[in-house]
Amino acid sequence: MTSCDFTEEPIKKIAIFGGTHGNELTGVFLVKHWLENGAEIQRTGLEVKPFITNPRAVEKCTRYIDCDLNRAFDFENLGKKVSEDLPYEVRRAQEINHLFGPKNSENSYDIIFDLHNTTSNMGCTLILEDSRNDFLIQMFHYIKTSLAPLPCYVYLIEHPSLKYATTRSIAKHPVGKEFPPCSVEVYKIMDKVDYPRNESGEIAALIHPNLQDQDWKPLHPGDPVFVTIDGKTIPLGGDCTVYPVFVNEAAYYEKKEAFAKTTKLTLNAKSVCYAFH
Repeated sequence: MTSCDFTEEPIKKIAIFGGTHGNELTGVFLVKHWLENGAEIQRTGLEVKPFITNPRAVEKCTRYIDCDLNRAFDFENLGKKVSEDLPYEVRRAQEINHLFGPKNSENSYDIIFDLHNTTSNMGCTLILEDSRNDFLIQMFHYIKTSLAPLPCYVYLIEHPSLKYATTRSIAKHPVGKEFPPCSVEVYKIMDKVDYPRNESGEIAALIHPNLQDQDWKPLHPGDPVFVTIDGKTIPLGGDCTVYPVFVNEAAYYEKKEAFAKTTKLTLNAKSVCYAFH
């Protein structure tokens, strides 16, 4: 007899990725460590595979070689005919999909933990792409509780205008026991804010000192957001308080993103059961 609302199939295969962006070194160091000391991450009944996702970028300590690997896992790229003319990261995405997928198939890995760093002051952050997945909410609640009292934020990137083709998306869904109903606080993306630009498209203002390093902190209408070279302050518009994330993230200059505006929500999950073999 169980009190769970539903029981999932047992988790069998887990991958831990590092180096999706070759200059984000925490994941690179950890995966290389676990490749040499695999017993640390092995668990009975599970296959746990550490993996360097973008070895050429890791070797050069650069974000990517030809294009962002963490945006290359859409079906258009995965379905392209294999060719040396394809960007390196597209070819690498096809290889990873073959090894750990195929994407959206029963044979794909159950969970992929993709480890990243950021230059913004976001601390420990979990990225959630599905607000209706009880298992993901339960897992994030478990991680947040395990890390307490250290803060761990949840960034919900579920948005109709944002279509991510991330490395982790080839897994089914990101441990096994009974989890009672729970709730978790998340920060859901509203939109992305670009830097002010001049007529030539060049950045014409910088993040205001009052906003720098203030990820997850409330930002009110009228609060300073940017400052121009001649000292003019540009405030936040709109009529609602937002919570900025990825503030002044260096890797996002090319993506024309100074920060993302989020709103704070609470997600609720039903109880779930996971069985071990």
